[in-house]
Amino acid sequence: MARVQYNSSDIDLMARMMRAEAEGEGQLGMLFVGNVIVNRAVADCLDFADVRSINDVIFQIQGGNYSFEAVQKGNVFYQRAREQERRLAERNLKSWRQQPAAYALWYFNPYAPCPPTWYGQPFAGQFKDHCFYEPQAGTCDSVYMG
Repeated sequence: MARVQYNSSDIDLMARMMRAEAEGEGQLGMLFVGNVIVNRAVADCLDFADVRSINDVIFQIQGGNYSFEAVQKGNVFYQRAREQERRLAERNLKSWRQQPAAYALWYFNPYAPCPPTWYGQPFAGQFKDHCFYEPQAGTCDSVYMG
């Protein structure tokens, strides 16, 4: 059973985002970004209480800006989805999860060592240049169940 409802357009959108955010980190790095996207769609908490679809996640605005830098800057995100990334996105949507992003709702590249928290959320782990953060215990149980 899929972790979140999706259609072909969602696969394309997610594939474009995964590539734009983590192409330099290979397939595993793109899958980790995909974990965060799906986790946000299933999380019924924090900044994601009203976000339910892949489209909602990708185009969510927080603090006056898009949540994902690639939407704002354009670059690779606005290129056509490639089949390789489409397959990776569908794996995420169906069930694939792995640490450090299995339950992460945030990631970023600090261009330095990963801080122990990110806006008060605990560090879950690092893959190449990206640091991943899970919600604080007891604040978002839905991300662990979805």
